[in-house]
Amino acid sequence: MAASGADLVLEKKDFTPTISTMPPRPEVTYNWVNITSDFFHATKDLELGELLHDDVFGLFEAMSAIEMMDPKMDAGMMCNRGKKVLNFDQAVKAGALKLNNLTMEELVGIMDSMFACLVTWLEGHSAAQTILTCLYLHKPLSIEDRALRAFSIQTLKLIAIINNIVHSAGVFEEEDFQPALYGYSVCSEVTEVRAGGMMREVEEELQRAVKASRNRQGEPWDTKMQKQHEDAVALFSRIRFMRLFYAALAALMRREQTSISESERYLASCTELVCIMQNTIGRGLKPKHHKDEEGNKVDYPVIMGFEPLVNQRLLPPTFPRYTRLRTRKEAMHYLEEMVGRLRHITKITHCTGFHSALEFIENFSETRPCVLSRSLAQVLYLGGGDKLWGGQTMAEALREAARGFICPPALLPKAPVMNNVQAKEYVSSFFNRCVRPFEQLIQTCGHNRARQRDKVAHLLEEFAMLQDEADKVDAYLHNVLLKSDQPRPHLAYLGTWVLYHTLRLMIKYLLTGFTLELYAVHEYHYVYWYLYEFVYVWLVSALSRADAMLLEQDGYDTNKGKSGRSSKNKNRNKKKHRPYGKEITYYQALQHLCGGYYKAMVGLREAGKVKLPIQEFDNEQVRYEHRFLPFSVVMTPPPVHYDQFLSMTDLSNFPQPVSPATLYHDARNHFFKARTLLDTIHAPSNEVQQLLKVVKTNFVVMKLLEGGHKADDPTRPQFDFMNHPCFPIIKI
Repeated sequence: MAASGADLVLEKKDFTPTISTMPPRPEVTYNWVNITSDFFHATKDLELGELLHDDVFGLFEAMSAIEMMDPKMDAGMMCNRGKKVLNFDQAVKAGALKLNNLTMEELVGIMDSMFACLVTWLEGHSAAQTILTCLYLHKPLSIEDRALRAFSIQTLKLIAIINNIVHSAGVFEEEDFQPALYGYSVCSEVTEVRAGGMMREVEEELQRAVKASRNRQGEPWDTKMQKQHEDAVALFSRIRFMRLFYAALAALMRREQTSISESERYLASCTELVCIMQNTIGRGLKPKHHKDEEGNKVDYPVIMGFEPLVNQRLLPPTFPRYTRLRTRKEAMHYLEEMVGRLRHITKITHCTGFHSALEFIENFSETRPCVLSRSLAQVLYLGGGDKLWGGQTMAEALREAARGFICPPALLPKAPVMNNVQAKEYVSSFFNRCVRPFEQLIQTCGHNRARQRDKVAHLLEEFAMLQDEADKVDAYLHNVLLKSDQPRPHLAYLGTWVLYHTLRLMIKYLLTGFTLELYAVHEYHYVYWYLYEFVYVWLVSALSRADAMLLEQDGYDTNKGKSGRSSKNKNRNKKKHRPYGKEITYYQALQHLCGGYYKAMVGLREAGKVKLPIQEFDNEQVRYEHRFLPFSVVMTPPPVHYDQFLSMTDLSNFPQPVSPATLYHDARNHFFKARTLLDTIHAPSNEVQQLLKVVKTNFVVMKLLEGGHKADDPTRPQFDFMNHPCFPIIKI
């Protein structure tokens, strides 16, 4: 295909096929035929947006076609527009690239542009279109200016360690991070120690310059001296930030308690330095907009040392991805937030058990962190080896997690069942089998939100098989305990523990659909119904069982070896603390919240206030089965098929006709119960505060609808997810 204004020419080849035994093939002749008029005549009946389908030219070929001479589609075309593209040597020869005698204003501007390119690369763009557009990074050893040479080498070292961290964690996708450096060196001939020493030397020199230009107390500022002082402070802060930021990442990668403390100190200093950098952005050289041949401004602003098109030929033969470099202000804000995230993830080293570490990583994932920070969280905890943070193996950590969750008799200290060699082997084999699914569970939380949902669907298959194995181990241990003097049977302990994690995965899968805006409004009712009627019911049941088993074990341990009326009265009067009381209350509140949404959505559908798809093109069963397809592999809880859903939600099965007002009344009651339960949670988190605002508002809305407010108004309700990503405020 060709752009308008260019002739379309069809090539005809006229040659005779040959094989090795035949004489040499005659020269190929080309007979070019102009098909421009025929092409436009053939397309005149097509409307805008229509495609012509043929056996040899379908949708795939249409999407793969490149429109030649179009800058947005033809990657090679960009290289021929505007000024001539110069590489490092050509730019130096032409005098467009200074290697020495750079002013502080130029140095600050170049460094800020490097930060902007680095941030854009971390956001998932190609290094060839971002950080490697800086010509100084191509040959840093050729730079004569000490500050710029040291900064450029340290930047390359930073790129290398970021690549190492992200690769070690393995929780990135192509839209998150592009590690390819297209053959460019990261200055491996200079060691990390020497690079840090070069930065420290420049830093000390600048520190002396800052002190020399500092105003003496009581003396008026000289304009020239003030400018020198501010420029020196700006340059010093950038040099020091780069050195400390690299040192913090290197310390985190060592995964030692002393190195974590060291990294925390470095990151605290980086936080202060970012503030100085933000305040001194204006001290750097301002970028100029490049112009094309016609004098129009091109999107990418450039300063000395940067050539946006220098790597255009290195890009793969696909449609070029549009890259808009972050502004300097945006880059500094990104660096500030990233340093804050890195300071936060060091707290994972304080997590004493698997469940606490999993909760930490899940909560951190909710904040949608960058690829570097979430990769570091994975590296700190998993480490990429056999040992977790703290020195435990994953199997040992999972054994302790199961013991702490429900306290199975087989895992108690000096448990009689462990005297049975085969039982001991079964338990050990089970926890070794748990290692892979639970490692994948941790890693899943490190991916971006969209990829997490896909991986949860596959992870449910692993946990379904693990559930079956847990039930078999429980049954075997129960039979062994029946033959021993152990007073407690071993019924579904390990199975309950695996079920708890399976149910949390199912909830995460469904709620992430709201976060990613995958559901249409007319689908809300069966998603919330599934959560209300089944998933949260099973989760509360599993937690209640674990709660009861822990209380039973506490009572057994307390009464063991004690007798007499005083001991019994003391234990009877002692107030029992429910280990999972707060968590059970929270999930019961979410269950009623989902029940309120289900009843509200059914009432709105009955009142004709929900836009439904055209019946001719709709099949609710197909949509239902698609939404809950990953649950089909899970046997506990059993999947709810579409026929069961219809029979359980059919309003005609009720003895009395159900009106929208009745449904609104039921929804109001559910929201009220959710509010009551949330109010009982002591020291509520931010999420609980958000949920309280949601249920209070929806309670009022349901009360208005029940009273007939806007009953004849055809306006459809709006669902506001601003307060919570999964539970909206209904607006009428």
